[in-house]
Amino acid sequence: MNQSQAAATVFVVDDDQAMRNSLKWLISSVGLPVEVFASADDFLRGHQSGRPGCMLLDVRMPGMSGLELQEVLGEKGITLPVIIITGHGDVPMAVRAMKAGAIDFIEKPFNDEMLLEGIRRALNLDERQRHAHLERAEVSARLAQLTPREHEVMSMVTDGKSNKEIAHELGVSAKTVEAHRARVMEKMQAGSLAELVRMALLCQSSEPA
Repeated sequence: MNQSQAAATVFVVDDDQAMRNSLKWLISSVGLPVEVFASADDFLRGHQSGRPGCMLLDVRMPGMSGLELQEVLGEKGITLPVIIITGHGDVPMAVRAMKAGAIDFIEKPFNDEMLLEGIRRALNLDERQRHAHLERAEVSARLAQLTPREHEVMSMVTDGKSNKEIAHELGVSAKTVEAHRARVMEKMQAGSLAELVRMALLCQSSEPA
């Protein structure tokens, strides 16, 4: 089974053994795969990058803290949605973790249903993110097939310019623009102008600022 086919897994990182056991039992009880780790280092050693799922992460742990682990995940390109689990005294730290990219934080002692609902939201988010990433990769591969002139025409078309305006700017005939436009639609596998615009916006959103 490759990573794209692997079941979404809940990765628990908490130094409290009783908490790990409790979370493993709870998450397993609703049929979700779960793996537990006693420290950030254990997780980094045992985790295979690219696996789908989400993380339940304790903020305060001996050695590498939850915040430090978040930084390392970012450096390694691991984009698993993170839910912070925290004691009452760690709320300010949990807020810092959310600013660093965590999607939620849950205080101990927690309500089981609330935690499971948060996990389901995190898994759904991970699925959506992975789908969007694959779609961007597919669109980028299609873009790479365009000639420089076809790139120009696509950019002008998706900016809302007419064939006549494009022909004037490029110094070619409207019929030539029509031919370029048809090839762009074919290579991009776009069924409509609206779909082509959506593809262009998708690629723009993935470009670094």
